[in-house]
Amino acid sequence: MIATLVHVFVKPEFREAFVEATRANHERSVQEPGNLRFDILQDAGDPDKFVFYEAYASEQAAANHKETEHYKVWRDTVASWMAKPREGVKHQMLFPVSNA
Repeated sequence: MIATLVHVFVKPEFREAFVEATRANHERSVQEPGNLRFDILQDAGDPDKFVFYEAYASEQAAANHKETEHYKVWRDTVASWMAKPREGVKHQMLFPVSNA
């Protein structure tokens, strides 16, 4: 399993539009084969800061996500709304242990 934490800082004037665009991406992403989690978190102290927790069954499933139409639409839609480029940090899943 592979997990990625994506840190996103959004310009305040685009926060609501970003949330809606991200909701659409989330709803389709959780239906992808190999997707285990696709959680979107908003910082309680800074409403313009978001963290995505993405977990996939394999590196290939994670790579396939970036080839989906909904991801490409989201990426292109929100790019100019970010205060700085998003940062994705890959992690190795220790627990829970995969049964695969």
